[in-house]
Amino acid sequence: MNLFTGIKYNLQGLALGLKTPKLLLLGLIRLAVVIIITIFSAGLILIYHQEILNFMWSKPESHWILWLWHFLSWLLSAVLIGLSTILSYLAAQILFSVLIMDLMSRITEKKVTGSIREPGNIPRWQQFLFLIKQEIPRAIVPVLLSLILLVLGWLTPLGPVVTILSTAVAAIFLAWDNTDLIPARRLAPFAERFRILMRTIPFHLGFGILFLIPLLNILFLSFAPVGATLYYIDKYKQ
Repeated sequence: MNLFTGIKYNLQGLALGLKTPKLLLLGLIRLAVVIIITIFSAGLILIYHQEILNFMWSKPESHWILWLWHFLSWLLSAVLIGLSTILSYLAAQILFSVLIMDLMSRITEKKVTGSIREPGNIPRWQQFLFLIKQEIPRAIVPVLLSLILLVLGWLTPLGPVVTILSTAVAAIFLAWDNTDLIPARRLAPFAERFRILMRTIPFHLGFGILFLIPLLNILFLSFAPVGATLYYIDKYKQ
């Protein structure tokens, strides 16, 4: 599973989600919530955009390097808007999206395989509580860590490099937040699921790289559980 395979499964999931009524409805609910929160957070970021840029690099007086300053300004705007979407996604995730993601994964699994594999006779409410607990080690902490690295990167000469690396880390863990739905629902140990992630980093980077496209990333994030479920079923034939 390489980077391009990850991109392919994300696109396949989006296509299936848009043409399946139940998945489309759930995806649109997630999309609406993320858009509302994103508009608010992106507005705050853009208001303080100039202050952030000046903190990183004051506007140079030399016309020879002024073009580089303007390029950095444009790049910073794109990165900040992308990060605002990721933060909005996390906020929506904490509020109620865990349940919606699980429902989208279940619908996809049943549509493709004809049934949903359950972990024994464990009640649904216990499975749901387990999924909520997984959000801390599976998504929230890794993404917040990458954002902390991003801020620290602004304080060093290697800031642009650190920014790119931290953004890639966020994309990988956002992808894992979706591909981990089935094994988490089947109560696989966290250590085992994390080892699977470490063995499939290129795939998860490819799957998550679409989450970094400003504006379009909201759409991909909303339907990501579909493509992630397709990936898990194809890879493990179950």
